[in-house]
Amino acid sequence: MAKLTWDETGARLYETGVRMGVLYPQAADGNYPKGIAWNGLTAVNENPSGAEANKQYADDINYLNLYSAEEFGCTIEAFTYPEEFAECDGSAEVAEGVYIGQQDRKAFGFCYRTVVGNDVQNDAYGYKIHLVYGAKASPSSKGYQTINNSPEAINFSWEVTTTPVNVEGHKPVATLTIDSTKVDSAKLKALEEKLYGGASTEAQLPLPDEIIAMFAGSTTNPSTGD
Repeated sequence: MAKLTWDETGARLYETGVRMGVLYPQAADGNYPKGIAWNGLTAVNENPSGAEANKQYADDINYLNLYSAEEFGCTIEAFTYPEEFAECDGSAEVAEGVYIGQQDRKAFGFCYRTVVGNDVQNDAYGYKIHLVYGAKASPSSKGYQTINNSPEAINFSWEVTTTPVNVEGHKPVATLTIDSTKVDSAKLKALEEKLYGGASTEAQLPLPDEIIAMFAGSTTNPSTGD
């Protein structure tokens, strides 16, 4: 039995950054057939809720704990947003360049990437791809200020709630994460071509069952070559 050790070389991991945002407006059939690059992404704050214990008492003891359903929400912050996001934010274009608000909000999928670093390769160690399904943006405030001697760009912010999608053999999910340091590099490349598009393919967001099938049986670790 090996003795536990801490902070070995190469094992001092950290996660940082947020980039490569992609918006996937949801189609009427529930799929996400077209991705649009989301420039100016500044933050994604994940805010899960639920999974709270509801204590049940019997025989004068805490007999068991029942847990409420877990839900996923997040806050997206950005300097700008894709034109296609307007309908997800409750706007409708009634004429070229003319928008009205307070309309029905379209559901969307969302993708972003974070860096996984370590003490040897720093930020080049790997990354995680985060996928969000069944998202809807709530109305948010926008603060416009006069330009002064220390101007700042407006940082837009949206509170996002989700409706989970079905996954075979598991509870419905609203999020899925892929760690580049643990999955097969060829399968990861195939997924990225779907997510970001290719020379002759449109960017799209596959549903969780399709992604799970793509990585089934993955044993190769790109970071170590195992």
